[in-house]
Formats: sequence, C-alpha cells, structure tokens
Amino acid sequence: MQTALKLIYPSQCLTCDEMTESDFALCGKCWGDTAFIGGATCDKCGVPLPGEAEEDILCDDCIKTARPWSHGRAAMLYKGNGRKMVLQLKHADRTDLARPAGEWMARVAWDLVQPDMLVTPVPLHWQRLLMRRYNQSALLAHRAARHLSLEYCPDLLIRRKRTRPLEGVSVEERFDILSDAIHIHSKRVNRVQDRPVLLVDDVMTSGATLAAATEACYAAGASDVSVLVLARVAKDT
Repeated sequence: MQTALKLIYPSQCLTCDEMTESDFALCGKCWGDTAFIGGATCDKCGVPLPGEAEEDILCDDCIKTARPWSHGRAAMLYKGNGRKMVLQLKHADRTDLARPAGEWMARVAWDLVQPDMLVTPVPLHWQRLLMRRYNQSALLAHRAARHLSLEYCPDLLIRRKRTRPLEGVSVEERFDILSDAIHIHSKRVNRVQDRPVLLVDDVMTSGATLAAATEACYAAGASDVSVLVLARVAKDT
C-alpha cells in the first residue's frame, strides 16, 4: 500500500515541487539555499562565528547585550530558504514544517540537555493565538522535546500583555515593550521550581522576548535556563 501511495503521491521538497527520497525533506537545491548553522558559534545565541569551534565564545551582540540565559543555540540563519520556511510556518499555516524543523533544532541542542530539563515555548498572547489558531513556537518545542527525550510543558508561560509588532523597532524599544509581558502560569509554578528549562522560539532577533521569558522562569524558581530557536537573525542577513 505504501509503495502504491508513493507512486501516486511521490515525496516532494518542503519548499518547492522537486521530488525527494523521503517525506518532510528538502531537495538538494533548497538544502543548499538554507543557511544551516555549524562549526564555531556564539554560546549565547548560536550565530556562526569565524575560526575554530570553541567553548564559551560570544558574538559582538552578546558581548554588548547581557543575556539572562546560560546558553543558546539556533538551527539556521534567518535568510534565504530558512526565512521562507519560518514565514510559512508562522503565517501560512505550514504546520507540517514543524516536524523537520524540530529535528534540526534538536541536533544543535544536544549539549544543552540537563537531567530533569523541561522544554517550553515562548507564549503568544491569547488574542493573537485566537487569530493564528496555533503557536508556531509550541509546535517547534513539542517536536524538539520529543527528539531530545525531554518533558514538554506547552503552557508554562503566559503572555499577559498583547505587545505591538516589533518589526522596525529599536533594540531598546523591544526590551521596553516586552518588560513585564511574560509570566509563569500560576498553575504551573510547581513544574519549574529547581529545574533547568529549555526555552524554544521560532526566531531570535534582539533577544528581548527570550530575555523576558527567561526572567519569568528564574522568578518562578528555575535552576537554569537555556534557549533554542529555529532561526537567528544576523547582521549580514
């Protein structure tokens, strides 16, 4: 039956019409157009850096801007085909993209895993969730947690304030807008106390959203917080 279905509905690339050997895969061209991150990376945000891979090296942004979390990783840069997939996942109902994206994210996050770690997504405000019908970060977090064999909590955090869109806003304004916007769900406090947390989001730009979520986790008693994103916006994008 599976063979017959393959003949009728052959596997296609996630982002174009080219055929692939398996489902939820990229063709050779689209893979080449996707800026997956490897080698030397910033230990706080995952952006690629020149030179040999080392521990605890930081990019210029993370040297200038203090990050409240311990470590950070990103699967790809927010450009080219990577940007296209993020936008499709976020705005075009391409929830199927979360399946391979979660696996790509897990591959770069293995060194972040700690005993009894809890995975949770950056939350959407309930009004935005109602309009979008799903939280793309929650889809990614769920998939990544499965690959990392970690416990997943979809509603550990809540977004009390509906913040305005952050496109075109300065770094300082982003941090101001997100101040006191994210909190621990009152019924989930017991799940975070004295536990390490892995925060998951789709994109990191300034890091303001992740910083607000990290501070909420620490305020509720988390022992450590690391962050994981699908894509990192870099200065050359």
